[in-house]
Amino acid sequence: MTTQEQLTAWIDEHFDEEVAFLQQVIRVPTDTPPGNNAPHADAVADMVQGFGWNAEKHVVPAQLVRDYGMESITNLIVRRPYGAGGPTIALNAHGDVVPPGEGWTKPPYGGVVEDGYIYGRAAAVSKCDFATYIFAVRALEALGVPLKGGVELHFTYDEEFGGLLGPGWLLEQKLTRPDFVIAAGFSYNIVTAHNACLQLEITVHGKSGHGAMPETGHDALQAATKILNAIYGQLPELKQIKSKVPGIDSPTMLVGRIDGGTNTNVVPGKVVMKMDRRMIPEEDPAAVEAQVVALIEDAVKGEPGIRVEIRRLLLSNALRPLPGGDKLVASLQKHGREVIGEEITAQGTPLYADARLYGEHGIPAVLYGAGPRTVPESNAKKADEKLALEDLRKATKVVALTLLDFLGK
Repeated sequence: MTTQEQLTAWIDEHFDEEVAFLQQVIRVPTDTPPGNNAPHADAVADMVQGFGWNAEKHVVPAQLVRDYGMESITNLIVRRPYGAGGPTIALNAHGDVVPPGEGWTKPPYGGVVEDGYIYGRAAAVSKCDFATYIFAVRALEALGVPLKGGVELHFTYDEEFGGLLGPGWLLEQKLTRPDFVIAAGFSYNIVTAHNACLQLEITVHGKSGHGAMPETGHDALQAATKILNAIYGQLPELKQIKSKVPGIDSPTMLVGRIDGGTNTNVVPGKVVMKMDRRMIPEEDPAAVEAQVVALIEDAVKGEPGIRVEIRRLLLSNALRPLPGGDKLVASLQKHGREVIGEEITAQGTPLYADARLYGEHGIPAVLYGAGPRTVPESNAKKADEKLALEDLRKATKVVALTLLDFLGK
């Protein structure tokens, strides 16, 4: 039996254990918001201790977390150093999730296994890759062959808020500096680039007044409507802008949340909107932010009694390919063909992820892990999120074989 065959055989022999591990990881809730995620990190640290591993707990200061809008963050680094002379590869998955929402037919934190699927919030994005990466590394170490370099497992807890207190914090604190990164993704596609994202909170201040005498107030909602019209009026123009990155099309813009008003019979004195502008890799985020702010301010310029306050919630840069990343892609594609039996594409995605933070530090990063061909198939961020167990098995093998390429002597 070849070394590669031994590696994949170990994964098959321990696959029931891997599924049971993933069930445990799913069963500890990490709804973000509110973002009380330290208990999940503590649970994962205890689980990997059972494999003889030490998980370093890097607690983000409480005030920093509260100012960020979350309750608790403990990021984990599991370092597995091998012999001298090889690279360090970091494997990053995030444990925070959007709240389950309505419409589930399975318990969102049950980790139910049924008809070849595992169900639960983050079954596909990205608690599954806690299992993918841990069991890929366990399989590699179980070979007993000489290895060079090292692996670091980065389990972080604020991707839904942008990653600045997850990978961003670990990198800024100089707690890690890997040579390559594989971050959570799906089994049939390697993501090599992704969009940038700008999120703004727009507060329209007016003045409340009695509904029977609307002229006594300044209607914030009426002013907000002008802003909405300006934002959505831009969409045809954005559609004309095209990215040259395969898998990425045009910039997008939307308002995802609106809150305001006091009562049905009161002129709204304040309206708060949250908007999202996705930028293709070719766009300059700072220039886009300036354009969007000007668009909003111009929409209500000269409106009597109206004041607009614009607060940036997030400005995330794009992930772009870096020198050396092609070696990761080539290895993942080679093993993807062998394990899955089809060509594994490498392209961009219109989503954004915290892998970009490694890229900002000059570290080549790609997204690859367990999941279906497309996000909609996984029900990610919707009810009944699910993962095909065979996709978990295949991705674990592909990652393990790639690690062997880079770290095997």
